[in-house]
Amino acid sequence: MISTPSQTVGPFFGFALPQVDGEGDVRVEGQLLDGSGEPVPDGLLEVSGDGQFARCRTDEEGAFHFAVRRTSPFLTVTVFARGLLRHLSTRMYFPGQEGDVPASVEAGRRHTLVARQDRGVLRFDVRLQGPEETVFFV
Repeated sequence: MISTPSQTVGPFFGFALPQVDGEGDVRVEGQLLDGSGEPVPDGLLEVSGDGQFARCRTDEEGAFHFAVRRTSPFLTVTVFARGLLRHLSTRMYFPGQEGDVPASVEAGRRHTLVARQDRGVLRFDVRLQGPEETVFFV
């Protein structure tokens, strides 16, 4: 039997799955952070939406990046990391699309779903726990 990422616990992401940068004119950069705000160096993030797909493992600083197209208000983001027995799912909304964030998300937490412009790229950090924890969907 072959295990899939949601059936195993890493750290295996760096060699088990190839990076798929995606195709697009929008670069997304961010960090995967734990509950203390420390980088998660062996995680894996996948983004998908409107027929596009990209995957990136995190480096020693928890950093990741993607090239995507802006074809809908948001992309689905899936997070795999050591210590997570099941992957986490969230969304990354493009700036200016905040009105599309589901009303069920508490107003004070909606900003965790919206990327921000930062010197020509979109910045989207994913926090696994803590006061600025990213909103995750079931």
